[in-house]
Amino acid sequence: MSVTIVIVGFRAYEELERCLASLARHEPGARIIVVDHAADEAAGRRIAAFPGVTYVGRRENPGFGAGVNHAAREASGSHLLLLNPDCEIGGPIVAPLVSVLEAHPEAGIVGGLVRDALGGVQASGRRFPNITTAIAGRTSWLSRVAPGNPLSRWNLTTVPSEGIARVDWVSGAFVLIRREAFDAVGGFDEAFFLYWEDADFCRRAADAGWQTLYAPVAEVVHYTARASLHAPVRSLWAFHQSALRYYWKHGSWVARMGTPLVAAGLAGRFLVRIVPWARRARHAK
Repeated sequence: MSVTIVIVGFRAYEELERCLASLARHEPGARIIVVDHAADEAAGRRIAAFPGVTYVGRRENPGFGAGVNHAAREASGSHLLLLNPDCEIGGPIVAPLVSVLEAHPEAGIVGGLVRDALGGVQASGRRFPNITTAIAGRTSWLSRVAPGNPLSRWNLTTVPSEGIARVDWVSGAFVLIRREAFDAVGGFDEAFFLYWEDADFCRRAADAGWQTLYAPVAEVVHYTARASLHAPVRSLWAFHQSALRYYWKHGSWVARMGTPLVAAGLAGRFLVRIVPWARRARHAK
């Protein structure tokens, strides 16, 4: 089996260079495609010099899903391994994940273990979003202050360190996808600019008969949202806009009748999140 590593970047060049350096150490010989949105020419030359890298600089920034699809058109092989540019690896990641899919032919997607900068485990195996996700999702207030509550435990899959579990979806920060499954659903939905496109992809894959697995057999350290720091307001808005799109796209006709209320709730959540940021930004000037 052959694997192409796909990295979609947006201005986080320092993190991207650390990511590529870790790949050069632990995955020598890997084929890597870097799609660089809103590309800086000088930084792009540095990225292109890393071993195994095919560099694709794009002036525009059409979003994460569009970047993945662009890389997929350039890629060859039987698998795509998506890796965020703000991730680093400390050991091999390709072979362990490939071995999981080899052992589970019914699965088209497998996510690995994702740690934060302090070593904590980020919940990357999850249930498909529903109304409870708003209050008990990975980044919700309830999950932060009471991570052991029943709703958060239901939304965020917990897997023993040696185990493999079937889940609804996994984070796109670190995931291996069979090319056959990717092509079967037409890749990522480019209408999701940023966030929730991974949940949508896994949902469509499930509808097409492919399983998604979470397997902590390989791990990365994810420094989280470094690219979004370069466009914080747009990124936060994209999160809520994509959540609404997911709700409309996958909700029943009864659920869709509540779209105005959901949109109002998401708009309120956006304002709650953006006001403290705006105050900090004003004081920093």
